[in-house]
Amino acid sequence: MNRVFRRIAAQKVSGRDTALVHRLAALLLEYPSAELMELLPSIRAATGELPERFGVPLLRVVDHLAGVPLAEAEARYVETFDLKRRCSPFLTYFAYGDTRKRGVALVEFKQAYRAGGFEVVDDELPDHLAVVLEFCSTGDEACQVEGIKLLLGHRAGLELLRLALLELDSPYAGALVAVCATLPELEGDEREAIAKLAAEGPPGEEVGLEPFAPPTYMPGSGHFVEGARR
Repeated sequence: MNRVFRRIAAQKVSGRDTALVHRLAALLLEYPSAELMELLPSIRAATGELPERFGVPLLRVVDHLAGVPLAEAEARYVETFDLKRRCSPFLTYFAYGDTRKRGVALVEFKQAYRAGGFEVVDDELPDHLAVVLEFCSTGDEACQVEGIKLLLGHRAGLELLRLALLELDSPYAGALVAVCATLPELEGDEREAIAKLAAEGPPGEEVGLEPFAPPTYMPGSGHFVEGARR
């Protein structure tokens, strides 16, 4: 899907329900914290304002977080998103793997955020799904459209993450199911891209270039950071 069609598609699916789904999913896909646990009753109530196709899958994540101690929630999060590359929450990883092209792709995210007056703290990568979804949902309509365009530009990786979490029967799959349900139906070329990515995986580094180390979880920080070059 080229840039023009991504903008048109983003404008069609933008709106209050989409923004609310993206905001709730952004919160639920953050590294678990005491603050998030305190917000769960409010998140649960907000899901009641959504159609069932959005609210029900989001509630699965809420129920999981509400049903375990914080330490267990932290461990499950790291086990899911940090230790399994196919469950990477970093959207550009699926398209570019640990290559230098990924660094170029990250600039697109930073430029979109900067244009919308949205700042990402130094210890957060701009392509983390929770960050993208927050951008989609906390600004004006123009920011929402630009954020959805970022999601659509990495639709194959987003859908592959959804499928990987569903295969693992992870409660976090609910957040991806809800987010993907806000987007347009997949087209033939997008389905082909997902199938190809699932079969081949992210690309490797080009010969002669040093690869980026994968994002690493920093204990106690609640954040992932870009690793040093190998």
